[in-house]
Amino acid sequence: MHGADTDGRVVAAACTIAIDDLPDGLIMTDRFGCVLAANRAAARLTGVAVERAVGRHMSDVFPFRDHDGRDWWKALDPEGGLCTRSRVPERPLHLPGGQELYVAARLVREPERAGEVERVVITMRDGGARSRLERSRADLVSTVAHELRSPLTSVKGFTATLLAKWTRFTDEQKRVMLETVNNDADRVTRLITELLDVSRIESGRLEVRRQVVDLPARARRLIAGRVAAGDSDERYRLVAGDDLPEMWLDQDKIDQILGNLVENAVRHGRGTVTIDIESVGWGVAVSVRDEGEGIEPELAPRVFRQFWRGGNSRRRGGTGLGLFIVKGLVEAHGGTITVQRAPEGGAEFRFTVPTGTPDFATP
Repeated sequence: MHGADTDGRVVAAACTIAIDDLPDGLIMTDRFGCVLAANRAAARLTGVAVERAVGRHMSDVFPFRDHDGRDWWKALDPEGGLCTRSRVPERPLHLPGGQELYVAARLVREPERAGEVERVVITMRDGGARSRLERSRADLVSTVAHELRSPLTSVKGFTATLLAKWTRFTDEQKRVMLETVNNDADRVTRLITELLDVSRIESGRLEVRRQVVDLPARARRLIAGRVAAGDSDERYRLVAGDDLPEMWLDQDKIDQILGNLVENAVRHGRGTVTIDIESVGWGVAVSVRDEGEGIEPELAPRVFRQFWRGGNSRRRGGTGLGLFIVKGLVEAHGGTITVQRAPEGGAEFRFTVPTGTPDFATP
């Protein structure tokens, strides 16, 4: 083996290659804090070149601080503490430039049990991605709490009132209260369904059960349902090509995609909502557009993020999860989705899904 000595240890040259192959940053020091080695990932994360770090003290080149401003290396104190201590848990630290890194350490002792510290191996990871994930989770909790509070308060209030004063209300009053409870229960169910979809999308556990789907028929069914619920039939326009190929898709998820895009157009747009279905080279493209204010080009990259709400959408309701879910469902089909300004000036969401075959169908 190239670079190995007689007792199996890898020589320095091979070690350099190995640590540079690691995806996480790595720094090795002696017990006193003198840097013995660092890899390219550490240099990238900290902005300190390897040649500048080696041979210098940790506090001089990697002055990590905790959230209270304390010197991490001084608190680490490799020569102090229990002689059985060997691992230092990962924690968020900062460099003077403001970079947040998650840093952990291992104290290498000789002998391994209760020996003196010979080396300190420090690993680090970018804290930005984890911070964004934690903020996303905090936003999720906040959104769920906010969205659940109103319908649950309504359900509790009307139910308690009916139980306490049932005989005092007319049948018509009881019906109105129960309809309100039913609608609010549906709202809670929709929120739970959205949260489950988000969880499946993020974890990669979203299943696509393919069957032959008639896209124009699904669109007509959606429009008919909205008209039956009280919308004007003049609000919607369906344009479908005559040469559409056979599509193997997940019918429920396609209904959800179309439903969310139409709901978004109705809620945030104005004028006629047009659903345009056409054949493209490798599949079918579906455009849903309105005649409202549209979306500014600089905001387009944010539209499909979790909790994105544009304009006065917060006043109009919604969790901000619908378009994130739409993107996940489209991509689960192997498709893509974009947003741009529609010819009439509103927003146009256009998704394309590939032509499937029975071979792709899920039993």
